[in-house]
Amino acid sequence: MKTREISRGEWPDFFDGFSRRHEGWQVTLEIFGPTIGDQIEERELALEGVTAELSDRGDKIEIMMGAKPDDHITHSIAAPTQVSLEQTDEGADVALLIKSADEISALLRFRAPIRPELVDAKV
Repeated sequence: MKTREISRGEWPDFFDGFSRRHEGWQVTLEIFGPTIGDQIEERELALEGVTAELSDRGDKIEIMMGAKPDDHITHSIAAPTQVSLEQTDEGADVALLIKSADEISALLRFRAPIRPELVDAKV
């Protein structure tokens, strides 16, 4: 396994490409921090996308999940400080970790890591 930190300036483009590659993939969102412990916020919902809004007033990252209106959620992370992507040695994305200034972290995990180009590969 390897972890790659994504710099703040890369966030908008990174999340745009990440969202396109993984739209519809099953994900679990886990939230953890020193005062709240470790909690599963959502389990095995379809990823709709991740966006980053960067501004002088404060940054925000939003994770959208759930393909149906009755199971759609948006999780917002105010004042993100770090974004890291964990990958297998073969380059398949495993998890995305977003840390915030308030010491709360969001961990978005894929149900099964596979390189995106292999998902719809022709045999």
